Amino acid sequence: MKIAFYGSSLLSSYWNGAATYYRGMVRALSEIGYEVTFYESDAFDRQAHRDIDPPDWCRVVVYEASAEGLARAATEAHDADIVVKASGCGYEDDALLDLLIRHCPEQALMLFWDVDAPATLAELAAEPDHPLHRQLARIDMVLTYGGGDPVVNGYRRFGAADCVAIYNAVDPRDHHPVSPDPRFAADLSFLGNRLPDREARVEQFFLEAATRLPQRPMLLGGSGWGDKAVPANVRAIGHVPTADHNVFNCSALAVLNISRDSMASIGFSPATRVFEAAGAGACLITDEWAGLDLFLKDGEEVLKARDGQEVAERLSALTPQRAREIGERARLRVLAEHTYTARADRFASVVRTLLQRRNLEAAE
Repeated sequence: MKIAFYGSSLLSSYWNGAATYYRGMVRALSEIGYEVTFYESDAFDRQAHRDIDPPDWCRVVVYEASAEGLARAATEAHDADIVVKASGCGYEDDALLDLLIRHCPEQALMLFWDVDAPATLAELAAEPDHPLHRQLARIDMVLTYGGGDPVVNGYRRFGAADCVAIYNAVDPRDHHPVSPDPRFAADLSFLGNRLPDREARVEQFFLEAATRLPQRPMLLGGSGWGDKAVPANVRAIGHVPTADHNVFNCSALAVLNISRDSMASIGFSPATRVFEAAGAGACLITDEWAGLDLFLKDGEEVLKARDGQEVAERLSALTPQRAREIGERARLRVLAEHTYTARADRFASVVRTLLQRRNLEAAE
């Protein structure tokens, strides 16, 4: 089956936290027989910061960030069996979804894949005229990369025919243990772009911990932090390309995960960084959120904290030996239960169910 997949970027993780998710999902889908073409716009300078070359497991089309480029890319959906529009593509998202709905073949499935569902649902609640209210009636199913029952039920309340969560995961070919690198040496490292609904939580969990432990070296990775005031023991290093994620995760005593406001409030939304770190065997400290135990067990495979003080306490009590043990247990857990191969099988099952339902309806 052919999938026309429209997302932010497969080739670049620059200002694009979903890159790991797209790569893992699309490669796993290709390995179970789907023929995927991934469409991404030439926006936000991402094409100048590519992390990977176009892969052999997916055709990638980069289209111009203009009305003409958008229209040309959308017309290619006419040849697909499944059309996927992800959230946050980066250029005229609402117009793109309208175009894809128009060009989606009658027999094809039209899916909306939300990689930021808690924030989208908040927008739908606040904006009665949001275009997605109208568009949901033309979509066969909403998929999300997190959120659990709160997100599924939220989308159903707004009129989605159905909603299924297909969570982040790990591809062990991409994220695995490597030797530490002095460039990324630290006692605590955090990787995440500076975003409005993340910054306050970074201050609360990461910068407060750094202030409480002034002698412990800490590393801040991600775009946008260059002019942020940070304690003297924090080193901001800017964008970390995908090729360096393993050494980033393997060179610190512990790696910190901090959920964005919307995802923390709903829970059941592990970020890509959680699985990247676990796959590399890193010792992960995470902010507390509902549903964590579905993915990693607190105290054995991950350490959770309610604020910066608890982050500092977890780090202070951590020995290199215990950090290695926690990281190894996390690695084994995600390899057993949370791989993109398993997520692709979940997607295939969802598609089969949708097609069976459609065939039954057509026979009635």
